[in-house]
Amino acid sequence: MVEGRRLRLTNLEKVFWPTVGFTKGEMIHYYQRVSEVLLPHLRNRPLTLKRYPDGVEGEMFYEKNCPPHRPGWIRTVRVWSDGNQRWVHYCLVQELAALIWVAQLGTIELHTSLARRPELERPRSLVFDLDPGPPATIVECCQVALWLRERFQAAKLRAFCKTSGSKGLQMYVPLNTQVDYAATKRVSRALAQSLERERPDRVVHLQRKSLREGKVLIDWSQNDPYKTTVCVYSLRARERPTVSTPVTWEEVEACLQAEDPGRLVFDADQVLERVERMGDLFAPVLKLRQRLPDRI
Repeated sequence: MVEGRRLRLTNLEKVFWPTVGFTKGEMIHYYQRVSEVLLPHLRNRPLTLKRYPDGVEGEMFYEKNCPPHRPGWIRTVRVWSDGNQRWVHYCLVQELAALIWVAQLGTIELHTSLARRPELERPRSLVFDLDPGPPATIVECCQVALWLRERFQAAKLRAFCKTSGSKGLQMYVPLNTQVDYAATKRVSRALAQSLERERPDRVVHLQRKSLREGKVLIDWSQNDPYKTTVCVYSLRARERPTVSTPVTWEEVEACLQAEDPGRLVFDADQVLERVERMGDLFAPVLKLRQRLPDRI
C-alpha cells in the first residue's frame, strides 16, 4: 500500500544498471525518497514515459498515451497532436502512488511539458538545452550558460541551471506569467543566434551535427508545445544511475574554473544527500513570476 493505494511491484531484483548493479527496486526506492521535491515539478504536467522494461541495456520505448491498464485513480490529460491528428491522453503524476506506478512499469526517465493543465498553451519557463559537441563537454556548457546568464541579468531576469543527467546543462528562466510559446520561441531563438554571432567558434544554434564539433549547441527549440524536457530529479538511462540535478551558479563557475566535467555528475545517492542538505534548488522555477521582454 502506498498512501492508501494498492500497488503490485514486480521484478524488484532485476538489475537495471548492470555496470553498477543498480536494481529496479533501488530505482523505485530512489523515486520514493526524492518524491517530496520531485512531485511538485510533475503535478499537472503531461508526462511522457521513457520505459526500459529490461534496464538500460535493453530495448527502450517512449509512451505518450497513458497505458490503458492503468489503475482507475491514475489521472490523465487530453492533448491534441497535430502530427498524429488525434488526441493523446498523457499520464499525470499527482501523488506518490502514481510516481511509484510509473516506475513499476520500468519508466527510468520522466519527460514533462513546459506547461501545466489547464493552461497547456502557456509555458511556465523559457528553456535552453546546452548540448556539447565532442570534444566539448559540460565544462564548455558552463561557459555558455554564464554568457547567457549575463544577458538575462541585464534584462533583470533570474535563471537556474540543472544538469541534463547526460552530457549537458539545461537552463530555465521561470516566467509563470501570461506568455505563449510563440513568444518564448522567438526570444530564445534570437538570443541563441545573437550569441552564435558573438562567439562563432564556441556556439551554434542549429541542430546539424556537421556544425557542432567542439561547440555547444544552444537548443532553443525546446520552447515548443510538442517538445518535452527531462524532468528535474529524473534518473537517466546512462551507464550509471545519474540524475538531472539542480546546481548552483557557484557550482557552474567552479566546474568551468576546474575544467572538470566530473564536478557536475551526480548519481541517485548523491542527489538524495544534496536534497537533504540543500533542499530543492529548483523550487523558484515553479513560482517565480517574471515578465519576458520582447528581446534580450
